[in-house]
Amino acid sequence: MTTRRAHAASAIVALGLRGVATLAVAWTGAPAAFAQPVAGAPVIVNSMSAPGAEPQSLRGRWYRVPDPSPRPAVVLLHGCGGAYARDGRLSERMREYADLLTGEGWHALVLDSFTSRGERELCTQRQGARQITQADRQRDALGALEWLRAQAGVDSQRLAIVGWSHGGSTVLATTNGVWPTVAQAPVKPRAAVAFYPGCSDTLRRGYEPVTPLLMLLGGNDDWTPPGPCLELTRRTNVRAAASAPIELHVYPGAHHGFDGTLSPRVRRDVPNGANPGQGVTVGGDPAAREDSRGRLLAFLRARLG
Repeated sequence: MTTRRAHAASAIVALGLRGVATLAVAWTGAPAAFAQPVAGAPVIVNSMSAPGAEPQSLRGRWYRVPDPSPRPAVVLLHGCGGAYARDGRLSERMREYADLLTGEGWHALVLDSFTSRGERELCTQRQGARQITQADRQRDALGALEWLRAQAGVDSQRLAIVGWSHGGSTVLATTNGVWPTVAQAPVKPRAAVAFYPGCSDTLRRGYEPVTPLLMLLGGNDDWTPPGPCLELTRRTNVRAAASAPIELHVYPGAHHGFDGTLSPRVRRDVPNGANPGQGVTVGGDPAAREDSRGRLLAFLRARLG
């Protein structure tokens, strides 16, 4: 990130957000012992059961580092586009982050919340018409944490969740103690990271964090605008500054999906943006992509060890 852009980002985060924490970046690269990519294995993970219902079985991809000692593990939660590309392969984003995390010596579980429920994507569906809810995805994430706890080679005290967009909103729901399912969950993550989540629902519900949270936002995001997340951070940190404050960073000029590799483009098939009927802009920002990865790893290293 250039000095000018870094200063601008810091200014946006600080503006009117007393108590919002920012994060120093210290990314030194992957440990040499885990430099080789880890092949993912298909697994089945049960969602946490809804009251009176059988647990939903979900597809997952399990990236286990070759180390016999107990290691941290991270759940990866896809966005509304699903876990897979059009060719049926795991999406580039999920594969890249699985490689990034296993390079650190952490196991990674990519969780697919859609295909077992008969859906490929939700992006083109109006929110009120969606059959898969945030409550569903919250139970999926909680079930994944329970699944991780049972795996050999996993340190159950060092678990984390990371999500993007719709999955980022799931991160908020999964770390919000206002939900009884979260407050009573037997396994809670030690750290959580949300890339460009939608924060409006959580802002209305109220947020009581059960774990430290980092949010990474695009300043020009017109799909999940940063405003509600900024306000959520301000309100939360006023109450919880001494326990589990939110850390937040905004990338000025960056759009939704800024950590991707494709150039920004307008998607007119998305009905749920900030400007209904005008579509949304999605695409990568090379400086934000690089910096956000450093912040992700610094945040997780500080909490997973």
